Amino acid sequence: MNTSQHEHIANVVNVATHGAAAAVPRHEQLIRDSWFRCVHEHQLDPTRMQEAIILPHARLREHQDQMEAFLHIARHGLETLYAKVAGLGYVVLLTDAQGVTVDFLGDLVFEPSLRKAGLYLGADWSEQHAGTCGVGTCISTGQALTVHLDDHFDATHIPLTCTSAPVYDSRGQLSAVLDISQLSSAQPKSSQHLALQLVQMSAHDIENAAFLYRHRRDWILRLSSAPQFLDVQPEYLLALDSSGRVVGHNRRAQLGLQTDVQQPLLGARIERLFDLPFADLGRFVQTRPSDQRAVLHASGRQLLFLSATPPPKLPASHGQRDTAVPPALLALSAGDPALERQIERVARLVNSPISLLITGETGSGKEYFAKAVHASSERRQCPFVAVNCAAIPESLIESELFGHLPGSFSGASPKGKRGLIPEADGGTLFLDEIGDMPLALQARLLRVLSEREVLPVGATRALPVNVRVIAATHAPLEAWVRAGRFRDDLYYRLNGAHISLPPLRERADLSAMIDRMLPGRALSPEARQRLLQHDWPGNLRELRNALDYACSMGRQDTLGLDDLPELLGSPDAPVASPYSVPEAAGAKGPDADLWQALRQSHWNVSAVARSLNVSRMTLYRRMKRAGIVAPHRQAD
Repeated sequence: MNTSQHEHIANVVNVATHGAAAAVPRHEQLIRDSWFRCVHEHQLDPTRMQEAIILPHARLREHQDQMEAFLHIARHGLETLYAKVAGLGYVVLLTDAQGVTVDFLGDLVFEPSLRKAGLYLGADWSEQHAGTCGVGTCISTGQALTVHLDDHFDATHIPLTCTSAPVYDSRGQLSAVLDISQLSSAQPKSSQHLALQLVQMSAHDIENAAFLYRHRRDWILRLSSAPQFLDVQPEYLLALDSSGRVVGHNRRAQLGLQTDVQQPLLGARIERLFDLPFADLGRFVQTRPSDQRAVLHASGRQLLFLSATPPPKLPASHGQRDTAVPPALLALSAGDPALERQIERVARLVNSPISLLITGETGSGKEYFAKAVHASSERRQCPFVAVNCAAIPESLIESELFGHLPGSFSGASPKGKRGLIPEADGGTLFLDEIGDMPLALQARLLRVLSEREVLPVGATRALPVNVRVIAATHAPLEAWVRAGRFRDDLYYRLNGAHISLPPLRERADLSAMIDRMLPGRALSPEARQRLLQHDWPGNLRELRNALDYACSMGRQDTLGLDDLPELLGSPDAPVASPYSVPEAAGAKGPDADLWQALRQSHWNVSAVARSLNVSRMTLYRRMKRAGIVAPHRQAD
């Protein structure tokens, strides 16, 4: 640390402790107050240089799980904000009320520098840990502000400029902080004024979106001082229950309509706030012109224009849960509690624009699950396009996904090709075995997801696309991200919600699933017991093949032990867990199930390729990448 930085620290600490002779701008006073807290309350050393605190993934996931619904709502706001500031070198952070970064958008070209600076997913920016900083001071004060260069308490943060705004819930409690930051800035603090306005506007939009979702079953009142903007961008939002009491409000309504802190908005009747009986609220629905919907605030000093939206009418079956599970999803389970918990979660997300990541062992039903989500959504009349990322030759995957113009490369169709992603426009794009997508193509896919447009090979103009993306994999992508085999930014983009399918051997509904797959046929008690005892490393796919084989072999209505496939029919047949890999196998971790499939097929590569719906060349490529060598070749 140089002499000028020491002098700056001494000056700020002195002013924060003893005060200043002249008045200072409000934002500057917030910085000084924060320095005072850091020194005297948090007992931090102003000369320290502390590395950024990045939470391990398990702890980060705990923070994200506590606000999962909010993150789904906020994601669009983050992407919109990032599109506006990315070209200026900013990253976008969203933290929870404890200062932990739960979502992040930034240029991963600068990943090492961003991670080192703490401008990264999982970073802890609380004031007690990071000192005076954009997020931490925003949490402590509840105010939007910019912490620029040497405003920062910790010397390692001095190159940064951070602009933060709070996001409040509908009860007036701070729930998150939205922040844009740069690794460095050569401009004065005044250069961040527009950045501050932009972050505040985005935080306001996210706050209002979360409010409207939270109170979608209540009366919604939109109020504005300008009738022209009432239906476009209202200033105040209020939610009323069926008796006319306020059950929620946005931050601007709390600041603008709550005239006495002793009389909070929450719980107040509408008659106390406006010269308006609750029974007359129907006169303010949107059928009347905006300028004819004026109301006077109870203070008598504020004329506002009101738009009222009544609660939606409840269906006749309103006694049922709001998150009723669609039939297509219900059909996936025959009574397994773990699977049904996942089904209930995804039932609330069928019409959400967020991406889904479905994980599970090979054959566990990931594509069936994705198809059920599509069939349960408003997109069901549009295409469901399934792409097996492991089955497309690496040299063709770009043109297959994005399409190409006529003659754009050697061997290209003279008529061109639309591409699988444009084919899914309006519907659902299912990316199976997403872990097998080459790294170079991952960057292209990320751009499609973030910009919602696709550039065909050979084209100069991008095409807009509207797709809901569902990705699936049997591999632990988190481990692959840490190993550099999969882009972390794409992983977080795909992992809007994570659905984990249980393996068949752990499902409580195995017997019922067997019955579902055997219409018109019965099983002897011995045959049923053998099926229930099998570990099913190939899961539902293996079960289906075994039952189809038994139906073909059986000559009676009741199928017996002799009708089952040989590997199932022998009580001594070795059945290993799909994740147990002998030392000589050469496969580890995520490739263990591939090794197991090869071993069980007696290293019949063609058979395994057919069972996985991939080409032999793709399978050989995966074997080579995993270091899997057939036994008869290990001596070569």
